Amino acid sequence: MKSKNRFIQYVGIMMLLVGLTACASTSKQSGAGEYVDDSVITTKVKTQLAADDFLKSFEISVETYKGVVQLSGFVDSQNAVDKAGEIAKGVGGVKSVKNDLSVK
Repeated sequence: MKSKNRFIQYVGIMMLLVGLTACASTSKQSGAGEYVDDSVITTKVKTQLAADDFLKSFEISVETYKGVVQLSGFVDSQNAVDKAGEIAKGVGGVKSVKNDLSVK
């Protein structure tokens, strides 16, 4: 009876380890937790940009991968480029910002 219980515990631990390993990230792919975190960061940055009276009229695309935010699109001044970058940097969880906004 003890060996049967020990076997069940062993199988349970192995299933847990396999499950945790399957959700881990690799250098080329985000794990499930990172994907959710990146989505939250993207949403927060978009919300902050839309709330800013100066930037809300521009089409600014926001993408996040492993905490690195990439901004792209067109704005009408260097001041808008700088302000969008500062807003993105101020959002919690952002590791760095790649500002690819272009002045038209």
